[in-house]
Amino acid sequence: MSQSMPDQTLLDKIRSLPAEKMAEVEDFVDFLRQRDDDRRLTRAATELSEDAFRRVWDNDEDAAYDQL
Repeated sequence: MSQSMPDQTLLDKIRSLPAEKMAEVEDFVDFLRQRDDDRRLTRAATELSEDAFRRVWDNDEDAAYDQL
């Protein structure tokens, strides 16, 4: 699989960094991946809990609050 030009340019820039800066780039990439994983997990948990919360929130006793 060949890399597109922007990918190759980015890789060239990263390769030109000193070792300690490469470590910072790696840490940042790990952070971005973890953040995306956390967001997916939060979204999945939210979707899984919707039915349970719907039973609590959607009831005749609380219907007056729906108008607020």
